[in-house]
Amino acid sequence: MWHRVQITPSSADLAAAIAARMFEAGAEGVHEDGAHLVTHLAPDASPEAFIAAVRAADEDLVGAHAPLQDVDWSVRWRDRIGAHQLGSLTVTPPWLAEGRDPSTTVVIEPAMAFGTGEHPTTRGVVRLLQAVIRPGDAVADLGAGSAVLAIAAVKLGAARAFAIENDHDSIANAEENVVRNGVAHAVAVLEGDAETLLPLVAPVRVVVANIISGVLLGLLPAIAAALTPDGTAILSGILLEERPRMLGALAEGGWQVVAEDAEEQWWSVQVRR
Repeated sequence: MWHRVQITPSSADLAAAIAARMFEAGAEGVHEDGAHLVTHLAPDASPEAFIAAVRAADEDLVGAHAPLQDVDWSVRWRDRIGAHQLGSLTVTPPWLAEGRDPSTTVVIEPAMAFGTGEHPTTRGVVRLLQAVIRPGDAVADLGAGSAVLAIAAVKLGAARAFAIENDHDSIANAEENVVRNGVAHAVAVLEGDAETLLPLVAPVRVVVANIISGVLLGLLPAIAAALTPDGTAILSGILLEERPRMLGALAEGGWQVVAEDAEEQWWSVQVRR
């Protein structure tokens, strides 16, 4: 029988790293179920060994598993991934894209790279982007993952976007998504550290960064230096409980809050100098 494996991170900040580790350990699909990450393993797999391998990303995680009916979960997991209507854009997996307008649809193949539209932080940035992007904009997407936000920016009218990602295993998925969405002429996928690469693509009018708050705080000076005088940034990956601390850090750094978005326990914010 197939196995259902549920992983509960010790911290929500570790969810993306744990999901990546789950793919590395053999998961063919991972979905969120509240605070849990869930996958299904074939009958010949060892769920105990799988959980032990994933624990390398979070030694304090809680792992549980249970047998399932005889179902091909290598296909069935797709049922848990949907199309998300976010303002004028739709973010969808390829198998739900048929018949949709390519100009307003972002098609993302779920893989190891973060960013399928299933996470509230991705949705929050896409919602905020729609009041930000101007025709001809240059955009930098930091911690780009699947490149969903860089692709969305171009679909909204940006002339070019730089999808910057330091996880080598995410690069191929990002490049495939760029081609799949017909924006290879406008989106460049760059592998490397955001703090190093951002000055090389500057100036840009928009920076988006869906990264954990601790990393965001360290990147704020580089983001400020990369923006045009009329530039703006959208920051996400921030827990609602971290909002007061982030607001204090932003004010101290000379940033002004323009707009906010909250979904479940996650907070996204648009700021400018």
